[in-house]
Amino acid sequence: MKHSNRAKRMRRHHARNRTTALQLVSLMDIFTILVFFLLVNSSDVQVLPNTKDIQMPESISEQKPRETVIVLITEHAILVQGTPVATIEQAMNTDGIIIPALQAALSNQNKRFISQDLAADIEKREVTIMGDKEIPYSLLKKVMATCTQSDYGRISLAVMQRAPVTPTAEPAAS
Repeated sequence: MKHSNRAKRMRRHHARNRTTALQLVSLMDIFTILVFFLLVNSSDVQVLPNTKDIQMPESISEQKPRETVIVLITEHAILVQGTPVATIEQAMNTDGIIIPALQAALSNQNKRFISQDLAADIEKREVTIMGDKEIPYSLLKKVMATCTQSDYGRISLAVMQRAPVTPTAEPAAS
């Protein structure tokens, strides 16, 4: 069967394009750069549990958070490391300033996660309290007192970082 000149040209054109190989060198370069970027930027991230139930207060502090035991105070409950330990109503109705269920949970965290070098030094043990900025001060005071009673020497309050306020220039009086 005879082929037309156009059909022969098309066959040669398609045959030429079949011999090209996939260029992996540029793809490997891109993935290498991506891996280095992720390695460099992932070391400076501190992840705190985030819930939509709370709105944390703002601060201009430059200090980065450390990994600690986290006490989360939501609208309805108090959680330690994500595990509910008491309701807000139970905590507010306790006599005195110590919340027994919270103290038991914090003591359990002490036994489970405290390394041997922190076992003797109570001042280095740290707990971070995350709570809505609208929680009553009496509840916050009870939670902080319970943390202190549970042998935590450092108590931090988690806040949202905001940009520092720069003073505006006053116009000079003539």
